[in-house]
Amino acid sequence: MTPICGGKFYELFCPDAMENMRYKYRIYKKNVDFTDHSDPYGFGCELRPHVCSVIRSMTYEFSDDEWLENRTDCKNKPLNIYEVHLGSWRKPKNGGCEWYNYAEIADELIDWVKDNGYNYIEIMPLGEHPCDESWGYQGTGFFAPTSRYGTAVQLMNLVDKCHQKGIGVIMDFVPVHFAVNDYALANYDGTALYEYPSDDVGYNEWGSRNFNHAKGEVQSFLKSAAAYWLDLYHFDGIRVDAVRNLIYWQGDERRGENRNGINFLRTMNTGLKMLFPTAIIAAEDSTAYLNVTKSAENGGLGFDYKWDMGWMNDTLEFFGTSVMYRSRDYHKLTFSMVYFENEQFILPLSHDEVVHGKGSILRKMKGNDEDRFSQARALYLYMYAHSGKKLNFMGNELGQLSEWNEKNQLDWELLENPENASFNRFIKAVNHMYLSCEPLHLDYEKGNFQWLDCDSEEDCIYAFLRKGNGENIVAMFNFSDWEKSQYTVKIGDCTEVGLLIDTDLRQYGGNSENSGFSCENGRLTTDLKPFSGKLFKFKNQPLNYH
Repeated sequence: MTPICGGKFYELFCPDAMENMRYKYRIYKKNVDFTDHSDPYGFGCELRPHVCSVIRSMTYEFSDDEWLENRTDCKNKPLNIYEVHLGSWRKPKNGGCEWYNYAEIADELIDWVKDNGYNYIEIMPLGEHPCDESWGYQGTGFFAPTSRYGTAVQLMNLVDKCHQKGIGVIMDFVPVHFAVNDYALANYDGTALYEYPSDDVGYNEWGSRNFNHAKGEVQSFLKSAAAYWLDLYHFDGIRVDAVRNLIYWQGDERRGENRNGINFLRTMNTGLKMLFPTAIIAAEDSTAYLNVTKSAENGGLGFDYKWDMGWMNDTLEFFGTSVMYRSRDYHKLTFSMVYFENEQFILPLSHDEVVHGKGSILRKMKGNDEDRFSQARALYLYMYAHSGKKLNFMGNELGQLSEWNEKNQLDWELLENPENASFNRFIKAVNHMYLSCEPLHLDYEKGNFQWLDCDSEEDCIYAFLRKGNGENIVAMFNFSDWEKSQYTVKIGDCTEVGLLIDTDLRQYGGNSENSGFSCENGRLTTDLKPFSGKLFKFKNQPLNYH
């Protein structure tokens, strides 16, 4: 070991080190005891339960120049995200391996994503982690792609293939906390090097250690890690986990703002946008904290997007309510547009909603099996017509009845059932429709959303417009269990009125052979079946109705 920089750092050169060799750091404490640690900056680790760092090649020649040159943050473009846990999307058939590696899964995953109408993949945390059940959120290697799925170069190949097929890739990033395992970051030099020394704020609700964002070296470590994934792997963005716990101490508003955490977010996001201006930085934030998506120089946190957890909770609660009470809860579905202009939102139906006894999306729908499928179709059409970018967790598109389990692959055999095949056909139709309809992409332009009917409490009817560049979408929904005949809304003088999608068509598992409508004297009229929705497209600017 050679001291450098005035003795503040030490340097060791190993001329015989080769790729795939394993290594650790032996850290001696003041009392002469020592602990062997993995490398905090290592590019690879052994497969659990082994814990050595592994020397990895980082040499890979990307072929995605065209993608990177044309990449945007999708503010005025479609952003339809398929959230994936790589280890349980699909399992190898031969039983010899627990998981496909990054390169092996690439082609099949990309084909599925494109066929189903998504244009981005969001992968749950890929940093090394010791426990499968943590899904990567309890990390030990912040620069090491988990060895479960292969090497750094194989991960680069996965991202590269996605880009060549027109698919963006976002990765979950966890800068709030880390796993307590003694071979990793915990008490790294015998002291609380990365964490807080006090257990009051040192441990969190997940039983892991909180990063001490008051330390410059900790902030530098995390900012470097975020930039590392965007730079070396060409990821198109990060979704920052548990932002609530960076805004407030232990995520509890009553304990006050965590100024160190807030400063960390502002400086990290500012730096990342300077280095990667077209990358997406999204906040998984369940607070009502203001200006999350405003730039740091204008007093915000500097995120591009914020997950709309309020929309998610209100919507799922509404669809889980008995029909007889929906008139009472009617405005749970109108409330989101009261605050929508405060931030730039993503509407998420993520993994968190289909685990831990919560049931699948289909199971959350109130009613019998036929009603569940009808309501789930209506829910998804409502989601895709609503302002905001979209995120859907893997398996939701299959109409799974069982909740997600990281130990098993998705229930692919469901596609052999007519009901599930029809439901998947509907999801594909909605997704591809969304990708092609410009008014549905202009979420943050003033005047893009306009209510046509948000006062039909007794009928549980909703109608609204999405407007943009001379084209307009009118969305109508009936979330009751009785038919609404000859429902009419005013849309003003228009031309070329056409049906985009009807959730009740037989091809999607509904009961209607066709979808009739008429448009006369600026009024659009159609029948709305129980638990159904329709989208129409027309040209010319409609009149303004308030």
